[in-house]
Amino acid sequence: MSNTYNPYDNVLKVVNDAAAILGYTQSDIEAIKYPERELKVSVPVVMDNGETRVFEGYRIQHSTSRGPAKGGIRFHPDVNLDEVKALAAWMTFKCAVVNIPYGGGKGGVVCNPNELSERELRAITRRFTAAIAPLIGPDQDIPAPDVGSNAAVMGWIMDTYSMLKGHCVHGVVTGKPIELGGALGRNEATGRGVMFTTKNIMKKLGMEVEGTDVAVQGMGNVGSITAKLLHEEGMKVVAVSDVSGGIYKKEGLNIPEILKYLGEDRKNLLKDYKEEGMVHISNEELLELDVTVLIPAALENQINGQNADKIKAKVVVEAANGPIAAEADPILESKNIVVVPDILANAGGVVVSYFEWVQNIQSVSWTEEEVNAKLKNIMDPSFEAVWNIAQEKKTTLRTGAYLIAVERVVKAKKARAIWP
Repeated sequence: MSNTYNPYDNVLKVVNDAAAILGYTQSDIEAIKYPERELKVSVPVVMDNGETRVFEGYRIQHSTSRGPAKGGIRFHPDVNLDEVKALAAWMTFKCAVVNIPYGGGKGGVVCNPNELSERELRAITRRFTAAIAPLIGPDQDIPAPDVGSNAAVMGWIMDTYSMLKGHCVHGVVTGKPIELGGALGRNEATGRGVMFTTKNIMKKLGMEVEGTDVAVQGMGNVGSITAKLLHEEGMKVVAVSDVSGGIYKKEGLNIPEILKYLGEDRKNLLKDYKEEGMVHISNEELLELDVTVLIPAALENQINGQNADKIKAKVVVEAANGPIAAEADPILESKNIVVVPDILANAGGVVVSYFEWVQNIQSVSWTEEEVNAKLKNIMDPSFEAVWNIAQEKKTTLRTGAYLIAVERVVKAKKARAIWP
């Protein structure tokens, strides 16, 4: 990641662009340009070798104007304050564009979970939870999984918070194991939402789903499920990648076999995978493939000013948060590449997190079929609204999404007024 890249600057640019089209003054949007709270914590942990290490952690609440803050916890060596601020802000606008009653928050710990034992990761999680406990809770800030964390981590957070409170608090986090109040369908929700969105944009552009080629960068939870579901829908997944690199096969990869090879624990890497007719490529080469649909599902800043002019896909669906830098957007637009923005495309995860939270606080349970149907009933109309306003204003889908989201956040802030 470039040292000069600041993801929060990306957020501010898009917000300012949307505000100008909406006719807002700087006073109208000034408050939402700054996070409400920024907490930095030290996380001391006794490692397996007996040594004590101190990890750095963050929890940021960007906005609670429309409801409790909502957003994941990321365990990654590149976590930093500006990244977490940007991710928290993206959550604010993501929740607004799909119109669920949340604000935006995000957390992170600077660590590499692949280099930690389960005991060490659990210790980091519990100590971090204790440090941010004054900020979180089912009525104020609800964490969820993100890069480097998973359902097990959410279970540890729930347990730690519950021990501090002296009673079981299911609704403090979402993305939990089913046994602890997790929602059926939550694990696939983000990828399923990306699948719905991909099909929606292809229909608008007159493209056939069956047999159309797609490349997916990133085979974590979101990327792997997106690849799986698009394969099941009949698309030809010609390339996928992980941290070790990518693989490409013009005739289409055997996605079920790849998922079986990677395993649920993701201990196997694609650099060691073999399939007849397949070649190994880099992540950079994957992004520049001549495919119809490209789905970046890894980290931010993957498509930027240095490589945007090399992108050949007709459609880019942002499954990751912020995979396209602001400087790349006009380059892609000049090439007539349609970009479906992250705050719309990958909102399926937070939508089903909302469903999980509702079930927890109401002590009810929905079937996976009900959850998937409810997800589709939110994702499809949200896409339609973004498409329609982008057509009306003759702008990109990213700007269209922010026109809807910024207006909803500003109206909520104005309705509440600034205290005191």
